[in-house]
Amino acid sequence: MKLLLQLPQPLLGKSHTICHSIPSFMPRALSNNHSATQFDLSLTVKRKASEISPDLKGTCLFLVGINSSIKSDSAKLLADALRYYYFDSDSVVEEALGGKDAVRSLMKTDLKGFRDSETEVLKQLSSMGRLVVCAGNGAVQRAANLALMRHGISIWIDVPLDMVAKQIVEENFQIPAAETINGSYPEVLTQLTAIYEDSRNGYATADTTIALQKVASRLGYDTLEAVTTEDMVLETLKEIERLMRSKKLMEEAARPF
Repeated sequence: MKLLLQLPQPLLGKSHTICHSIPSFMPRALSNNHSATQFDLSLTVKRKASEISPDLKGTCLFLVGINSSIKSDSAKLLADALRYYYFDSDSVVEEALGGKDAVRSLMKTDLKGFRDSETEVLKQLSSMGRLVVCAGNGAVQRAANLALMRHGISIWIDVPLDMVAKQIVEENFQIPAAETINGSYPEVLTQLTAIYEDSRNGYATADTTIALQKVASRLGYDTLEAVTTEDMVLETLKEIERLMRSKKLMEEAARPF
């Protein structure tokens, strides 16, 4: 499926229509060695999504946090479960500006222009409905961006930096063009820590936080690696349900007698 995202003149210099592909994400295929528990968990995710979907009413969801496969995979499965569209804001910016090389060039020559591009993409995405947006690290470094994400529900996917560094070094996790992260494990960890420190206050403004360590502890796992994408998404759906319930109670309390 494809959506047309119209990017206005201030972003591209001239009017362009970007045809952004929406990946069709399916949960991991069940093989013979997958347990019945995994199958049940996938069904539980679908069931919980169908329960909260009517009250969600198409509200957009913004996932923030250090870029990682855990964050992106969770966003994709969340979109699939809710029958939402999935967007990665960094990818949209890259496509709008003409690719990774163009992004790197603009970062060097006109950083403000690049940040303006990020804001324009978020502005357009936040005006839509039924989206799960995997927001890049730059999304939380501007007050204007944080305000745009208030149009929906923002969720901080909190993953330990050492796990992300391991993904980048050992598993060749693809990072956005706007982030120049490379080197050995200690060097990558140092660079991620700097990004985290720049973004932490923005992450903290999210409506709720799903921390990998807390999910592992709650489920009784011995290692963080044991936490699955389904575990993360189910916890996210439960937290969204709690937020909507709290909002409904506050609205009812504010009604005049």
